[in-house]
Amino acid sequence: MPSIKDFSRLKEEGRKISMVTAYDYTSACILNNSPIDALLVGDSASMVMHGHPTTVHATLEMMCWHTAAVSKGAPNKMVIADMPFLAHRGNLNATMQAVDMLMKSGATALKIEGANGSLKTIAHICESGVPIMGHLGLTPQSVHHLGGHTLQATTQSDADALLDNAHELEKAGVFALVLEMVPADLAKKVTDELSIPTIGIGAGPATSGQVLVWQDLLGMNKDFSPRFLRTYLNGYSDILNALNKFDADVKNREFPNREESY
Repeated sequence: MPSIKDFSRLKEEGRKISMVTAYDYTSACILNNSPIDALLVGDSASMVMHGHPTTVHATLEMMCWHTAAVSKGAPNKMVIADMPFLAHRGNLNATMQAVDMLMKSGATALKIEGANGSLKTIAHICESGVPIMGHLGLTPQSVHHLGGHTLQATTQSDADALLDNAHELEKAGVFALVLEMVPADLAKKVTDELSIPTIGIGAGPATSGQVLVWQDLLGMNKDFSPRFLRTYLNGYSDILNALNKFDADVKNREFPNREESY
């Protein structure tokens, strides 16, 4: 199973890191047989799998169930689970209980959004032996505070603050850092200055690696087409066509045929 040491080695060797966000056993089984480096059980499950408008609706229980499903389907992959909304912002005992539950659900590492107000907590979790991935830029759990899913750090002061936070997170012990929806030049600067790898989504080509959501890269949502997304399959149309063909075969009495019957 890949580890955080592999993340560091890949950056040192100048090799890009691939990461895919997944939420279920079936997807994880397929990913387990791919060369993808790591799987992220994102709190975006609340939107993609449960139909909520934001990631704020993800609960600890929800994340534990999805983490367990993915870890069972992908035993040969590093599985990184998101700490859900406010799970690390209460008292330290409650935070560590949440950490304990996610790790025992099958995670090999956790991801925590933001830096301000969380650095001591992140350092404590890292010192407790739990690998932590940071996340800066567009932090979806703060979408209401940020005013929407928009490009971040577009002013010099905001860019400087993000760079400072990246250095502080590295000092706190994170093994990698997600950069979401930030200008490509800033993402390159962060990547060049940190010793830990960066994983980009909407952050240009200079990051140490890239992450996309399973359903997004497979083209499952015809109404979702942000600038940063490249689809590798026309999944929505292909699946819809398959369903239409099944429906027609049943109603035309063509399925099942004699060979498909006992």
